[in-house]
Amino acid sequence: MEGAKNKMAVKKEKTEVKKEKSAKKDRFNEIKIEKVVLSVAGTAEKLEKGVRLLKAISGMNPNKMKSTKRIPSLGVRPGLETGARVTIRKERIKPLLSRLLKAISNEVKESSFENNHFSFGIKEYIEIPDMEYQRDIGILGLNVTVDFARPGKRVKRKKIKQGKIPRRQDVTREEIKKYMVQNYDIQLKEKEQNEK
Repeated sequence: MEGAKNKMAVKKEKTEVKKEKSAKKDRFNEIKIEKVVLSVAGTAEKLEKGVRLLKAISGMNPNKMKSTKRIPSLGVRPGLETGARVTIRKERIKPLLSRLLKAISNEVKESSFENNHFSFGIKEYIEIPDMEYQRDIGILGLNVTVDFARPGKRVKRKKIKQGKIPRRQDVTREEIKKYMVQNYDIQLKEKEQNEK
């Protein structure tokens, strides 16, 4: 009888260890928003207005982006500043993203979702709650990109002992949609077909 009790106790211990291991595995499957990137495009005066807009929305100094290509028809040459962007991380993400989603009535197109991120545009910044019209900026829009990641992505980015991450670590479109519906109460819009 004692031998049978010992076997039962060993089995219980093994199942508890398995449960603990599966709980640890689940922790690495959790997804989170890694960063939100706000960006505007333009050159010369329009770019300066865009920089002021990004600073007003985020409270941070944007980085200007320079072109690496030559496009004569658009007047673009290498080294010309053609855009600006600002990256928001950690605890600042949730309140800002909620405000930006309200600007588009919490409706995001299905086609905006890709693996590891989704994007949407805001046509006019005055649609964002608590943003007033500023004469020095005028009417201007911006793009918003939301990046997702699982724990462990740092392995791919570090400089020393860099490792590879398998495809299964990617955050799929369906997982992003589910996360956004649960946490930000968004509504998904399907593609609008042109009426003939």
